[in-house]
Parts: sequence; C-alpha cells; structure tokens
Amino acid sequence: MGREHWKKIWVGSAGNMVEWFDWFVYASFATYFAGAFFPEGNDTAKLMNTAGIFAVGFFMRPVGGWLLGRVGDRKGRKAALTLTVTLMSASALLIAVAPTYSVAGYGGAAVLLIARLLQGLSVGGEYAASATYLTEASAPQHRGFASSFQYVSMTAGQILGLGLQIVLQRTMSSEALHSWGWRIPFIIGALGAAVVFYLRRNMLETDVYEDSADDTPAKDKGTIKALWAHKREAFLVIALTMGGTVAYYTYTTYLTKYLSNSAGLPKQTATLVSFCALIVFACLQPLAGKLSDRIGRRPLLITFALGSTFLTVPIMTLLRHAGSFWPALGLSLLALVVITGYTSINACVKAELFPTGIRALGVALPYAIANALFGGTAEYVALWFKDSGVESGFYWYVAGCAAVSLVVYLTMRETRDIDLGRVGRAPRAPEPEPARTPAV
Repeated sequence: MGREHWKKIWVGSAGNMVEWFDWFVYASFATYFAGAFFPEGNDTAKLMNTAGIFAVGFFMRPVGGWLLGRVGDRKGRKAALTLTVTLMSASALLIAVAPTYSVAGYGGAAVLLIARLLQGLSVGGEYAASATYLTEASAPQHRGFASSFQYVSMTAGQILGLGLQIVLQRTMSSEALHSWGWRIPFIIGALGAAVVFYLRRNMLETDVYEDSADDTPAKDKGTIKALWAHKREAFLVIALTMGGTVAYYTYTTYLTKYLSNSAGLPKQTATLVSFCALIVFACLQPLAGKLSDRIGRRPLLITFALGSTFLTVPIMTLLRHAGSFWPALGLSLLALVVITGYTSINACVKAELFPTGIRALGVALPYAIANALFGGTAEYVALWFKDSGVESGFYWYVAGCAAVSLVVYLTMRETRDIDLGRVGRAPRAPEPEPARTPAV
C-alpha cells in the first residue's frame, strides 16, 4: 500500500483508539468507582448497577448509528469521524467531574448516565464511520488487512486503559483509587480526544466516496428508506454480529471482572492477564486480515463460530478454576485466538455489503442494534446468572449466540472480491463483439 493509504489508515485508527479507550475505561475502572455513585450494599449489586448504565450506553448506539451514519453518507466519512470524537471528548469530561453519591446523592449517577448516553451516540457512529473509512481507503486486494486495524485500534485503546490501570494500581493505594484515582483515565481520554479532533479535521476523504456513482439518489443517501431497500443485508449484519459481539465483550471488557469476581484472582493479577492477552490479540488482527485477502472472509468467520460454539463452555469453566496468572493467560489467549476470526474482518465484511450512498448507515444501524441487544448486555447477563447462582448458564448463552451466527456464516455469500463502487448497481452489460469482415 502507498504512503497516502497508510496515512488514511493511521488517522482513522488513531481516532478509533481514543474513542475506545474512553469507552472501555468505564468497564475496566468500574470496580473502583461502582461504590462512588451508589449507596453501600452488596458488591455484586453495585457492579450490576454500573453494568446497567454501561448497557444503557449500548442502547444509545442505534440512535448514534442512525444519526452519524446519515452524516457519514450525506456529508462524508470525515465529517462523521470528526463529530464522533467531539461527542466522546465531552462524555469523558463529564465522567471525570461527576459528583459522588456522598456529595449529590443519585445526581452523580444521573451525570454518569448522561455521559454514557453521549458515549453511546459517539461509538454508535464511530464504528461504522471508521469501518467504512478504513475499507474504502484501501486497495481492493488489501481491504481485509486494512480494515483489521479497526480492532487493532479498538484493542490498543483497551490496552492503554488497562496499562494505565496497572500503573495506577502500583503507584496509588486502593483507597486513593476508589476515592479519586479512577477519574484520571477519563481526564486523559478527554484530552486525547481533543488531539484527535485536530487530526481528523485535516484528514483526507476516501476516493470511493468522492467518486461514488451508485444508484442511490442524493436525497436518499443515508436514509432509512434507502437502507430498507437493502433490508436483507441489514438483517445479515445483525445476525453475523450476534455471536461475535457477545464473545468479544465476554473475553475483553468482562474478563477482568470475571477473573477477580468469580475466579478469585487478585485485581492486579486479573488486570495483568487481560493486558498481556490483549497485546497478543492486537498483533493477530492484521495477520488474520491479510489471510482473508487470500482465502476469503467466510473461512475465518466459520472457524470463529465453530470454535466459539464448542469451546466457550470448557474455556469459561477452566478459567473459573485457573487459580494463577499463567493458566488464566493461556486460556484467555485461546479464547481470543478463536474470536480473531470474527474481529479481524467483520468491519470490511459489513462495508462490502452496501452501496456507497448508504454504506455508513448500513454498517452503523444494524451493527448498533446487534450490539445493544447482545454486546452491551453481555456483562449484565453474566452478572445476572452469577447473582442467580447459575453462572454456568452464561457460558451456554455465549455458545448459543455463536451457533446462531454459524448458521449465517455457512449460508452467506463471499464478499472479498466485491467492487465497492458498484455494490447494489446493475451488472455491466457485456461488450458487443466487433463485427467481422466477411472473408473475400
């Protein structure tokens, strides 16, 4: 790929990294600020309260997907990406200054809720805008590789969040972290988003968007009406996302809590396991994306679904009894290797399904709906099963979601060789053969 392509990938990925740093530090630091916004009580109940607000953010993602997907299709990918990072910066700042329960009662929880709503709006559009941008900005033979940086940057944001958590755990007392230290990552996130805002204001638009000549009239770009004309693809996005998003949030955002709250590992050890596993996970994404450019998208998706369907229950069961760092790390890596078949390429697969005029909305809205129903609720469902005394029920839930997606992967068409500029258009008429001159 040329220098210009790498520049587009870098700017898109850097913004995505900051967005997901802000999104994930809420989950990774929840064990420290759960008690700050709610009255004293059962620790699992406090986590369920903060997880509930975490899930509310996901339910705003369809709204953000619709709003920012529309902006991306009508005003350009650059405009949507700039708006998403502005919303994320504002939400991170709100969490950083939110008053605690002892100061403002449930007023602090209300501020936390508003901030998560803004985060949901932002991330609802960010995923689609960056997925569309990365896919369109790359050469056709490198789309899988380029779009894999969607999850490289997402994971990098989480690694930075966990890395910061490790540093704070080792430099601050537990009392200080619970009291005010948890605010530090949100301040950093707000500042990082301000830097990315500057970068995105100077980014280049994709050639595919600027040169688009699809069959979507200008007045219909980014509209629900135009998307409904491609409802089969929209429902396909929901179905193929279902298993992947549940598995992803289980082994990333929920993993640290599971290792400390269920497996009994110290918080520092649980955080270190997640940190190390995610570094390896991030490195795997471009390799798997490049592989998909050679063999296609479906083989990787099918491998993920088979592994997640049949390995989730034994992996989660063994993780609960891991007991120490190395067994927990090995099992976590096994799980993350399995879900790489989904994470590395799902961005380009979704973008390859829709015409340019509704591509951002087509990726954003169905994906956000799937995340609201399955990804955002994964942690809450896991804690509900635990609180009900049947924690193993959650393992079967994750495996069942993967099984549903497996059926979709087995029946969907391959998207690797699709021409992004002609998706949804009538096929080209064959060139007429030149008239032959009769032999004399």
